[in-house]
Amino acid sequence: MPLRRKVQDIMVPLADYATTGPDKLLKDAVLEMRKIYCQVETGECTEAGHRTSLVLDEDGNLVGIIDFRSVLKTLIPELAGSLGEKISALGVSIAFAEADASDLDESAAGFVERVHKYSETKVKDMMLKIRGKGIQADARLIDALRLLYRLKVTVMPVYEGEKLVGALRDSDLFLATAAILAE
Repeated sequence: MPLRRKVQDIMVPLADYATTGPDKLLKDAVLEMRKIYCQVETGECTEAGHRTSLVLDEDGNLVGIIDFRSVLKTLIPELAGSLGEKISALGVSIAFAEADASDLDESAAGFVERVHKYSETKVKDMMLKIRGKGIQADARLIDALRLLYRLKVTVMPVYEGEKLVGALRDSDLFLATAAILAE
């Protein structure tokens, strides 16, 4: 039965997962993440790719995670915050926005430049801090499902004792659960 399996049976080993360091620039971390997410040889990207990167310090300890959402919020700050903050980030006046003059909107012209500017952010300044310790590799999948659901996360670090050995994604748990229907 698929859910009687252990986390170690379906996790992604650390060697196969995107990792970065806290002092790296976001642009470098994003390009590394893209290599894992996409099949670089074919240029094909799929939903099964890793949507996160583990942030490891120089000793290999997990200190954070970056995900698509945190990357986009950093590269495109107008995605986050109040309407005033969004408009300010775009360099558009409130009167202009209220006039709904989108055909005259020149804020998109600076989009590429803004993305390049914010890509110089250090990973440690935008990464998501770790909530909880993760899960042990020999834990049951049902326990991993409960923990993932309770923490409201899409990826969880996997440990053998104190050593980080991999990551468990919500998609891995979904497929293990869906396998029950295929039996």
